[in-house]
Order: sequence, then structure tokens, then C-alpha cells
Amino acid sequence: MTTTKLVTVQAAYDDFLQRSLSKLSCDLARLIYLASTRDYNTGTYHHDGLAARFSPETAAKALEIAHRQIFLQLSAYSLEELVEQLRIYFESSKDGATEILRMWQKLEPYRIAIPVEVNPAVARLFLSNVRLALAIWRSRQDQSPPDQ
Repeated sequence: MTTTKLVTVQAAYDDFLQRSLSKLSCDLARLIYLASTRDYNTGTYHHDGLAARFSPETAAKALEIAHRQIFLQLSAYSLEELVEQLRIYFESSKDGATEILRMWQKLEPYRIAIPVEVNPAVARLFLSNVRLALAIWRSRQDQSPPDQ
């Protein structure tokens, strides 16, 4: 990639972080959002606003980089930090945290949040840690008094 293209991708990445990702409640929400910008059939990232300001190719590359970065960041979180990410994400949803927890444990939608080009061992570790964090979250919910 030429220096000019790298500078443009960096500008698109910075723009996206400032305009979109910074508005989301936590890193887990950022990961889920970034995964939703990827076409599940082709793996190509799309974001109309970013593509209009830069180009579709530059936007796609910036999104891909952002997706990988936030994934690697979350993958390095401790279990306690990951449980906190789940709490923030679930509680910021308009749907009930209990229902989201149930669906996440049943359907494992977080599996599609993994970027394509990551180390398979890191991906497996992430999935395992999310499952553990969900179990911890559920255990804490089951132990909390009904009025909370």
C-alpha cells in the first residue's frame, strides 16, 4: 500500500473513531457494531457515511483495521473486565439484560464478531472468555436480590 493510501486510510480510521465509535457505550458495543458493517457473504466492510467522505475501498480498509484493533483489545481483557463490558452492553440495550443474556448463551451471536484475519488461537480464547464471562454474569444475576 502506498504512503498516500496509508495516510488516507489513517484519516478514515481516525474519522470513524471520532464520529462513530466514540459514541458507543463500551468496547464490546464497538466490536458488535464493527462486525455489523461486514457483509457476511463476502467479508467486505461497508459504511455509507465513511465511503462518502473517503472512498468505498478506503472506508472498508479503515473498518477492517478498526474491527481487528477492537477485537484484539477485547481479547486481552481480564474476565472481570469482560464481565463489566457485558454489563455495560446489556444494560445499555433497550431490550432486557436477562433476555439478551439468554439469547447470547443460546445462539452465541458474538461468534460472528470475530474478524476474518486473526490468529485462530486468539479467536478461540476470545470465544471461551466470552462464554465464561456470560456464565459469571448469569451467576451474579441469579444471586442478586429480586428488587435489583
